[in-house]
This record gives sequence, C-alpha cells and structure tokens, in this order.
Amino acid sequence: MEAEDLYRTIESPAESAVRERSSKFLAFAYPVREEAQIREILNALRKKYYDATHHCYAWRLGPRGETFRANDDGEPSGTAGKPILGQLLSQEVTDCLIVVVRYFGGTKLGVPGLIAAYRESAADVLAAARIVEKTVDRHFTIRFPYLVMNDVMRIVKEEQPAILGQEFDNLCTMRLSIREIRAEGLIGRLRKAGAGIDDE
Repeated sequence: MEAEDLYRTIESPAESAVRERSSKFLAFAYPVREEAQIREILNALRKKYYDATHHCYAWRLGPRGETFRANDDGEPSGTAGKPILGQLLSQEVTDCLIVVVRYFGGTKLGVPGLIAAYRESAADVLAAARIVEKTVDRHFTIRFPYLVMNDVMRIVKEEQPAILGQEFDNLCTMRLSIREIRAEGLIGRLRKAGAGIDDE
C-alpha cells in the first residue's frame, strides 16, 4: 500500500456457503472495531446455528492488523482458524471477523481437506464482500477563546477536517477528525492561532 495511513476492510457483512463432500460450511464476514463486538457476533451465531458441529473463526483489528486471533473450535489444531486468518492476511484486510460454521456430513475430510475447505470458505466470503480502503484518522478536541474564533475557523475551513461536534461559548470547543498524515500540520496551525489541543 502506498500511503501509510490507508488500510483495507470490508464495507458491510457478507456470507457464502461451500459444500465439501457431505459437510456444509457457512461463512460470514463482518466489519468490526473492537473485541466486545466480536464476542457479541460469535454468541449470536452460536445461538442461531446451535446445531452446527464447529464455529471456527479468525479476526484482525487495527490499521495494521496488529491484534488478531484464530480459533479452531475443536477442529484439529491449525486446520480452521489459521487458513481463515491466512485469507485475511493475503487480502490485506483488517477490522474484520470471519466465522465459518461447519455442519459435519459424516465423511471425514482429513487435515489437508479441512485446511482447503476453511481456506476456500474464507476466500469465498471475502470475494462476496466489498473491500474498501479507509484512512487512519486522528480525533482530537480543540479549546480556544472566543477572541481567536475567526483565525481558528479559517484554518478549519482551509484544512477541512471533519467536525464531529462543536460548542461556542466564552471558551469554544470543537471535536475534529483528520487523516493521520495531515494531523500534525493542522495541529501546528491551530496551536499557533491560540487553541489548546487534547488528543482522544
């Protein structure tokens, strides 16, 4: 990837299904931001597909995919979670959870067969999802006296950060968000204009 503040994720949930001999593999992909959200999704899928043999999954979080986990859920070690995670890595997708629900059909697939089936399921569901590029954004709050409002507003207009919230009183506050790559320039200009900055 060219810019350091770009990352790839999926736009919205996707699903697909694969049959391997007599086993059925249902694959689900979700855009996620935190582990609590992942736990909720996993619990909901386990409830919905309570009669399935396995609920295997892998996820990556963070712009660089620095936090990740793979789980075989009772399949032989390394045959399910790892191949799913491998697809997230090869597609360079993060902030994403993939769950593959397996209904065992009576024919054992063996280790190579399982790895292939879970890899194919994860690849299929990523192919069904829309992969989008997002920017790593920095959020911060600025505080400034009413007197320097014109200077601050001019800088905000020129630099065009997203305004997440604002309150104008004797002391004015604004919550801003801007691409990481452009944050230092904006913060420097705002400080010169007399604004105090708190990173979130």
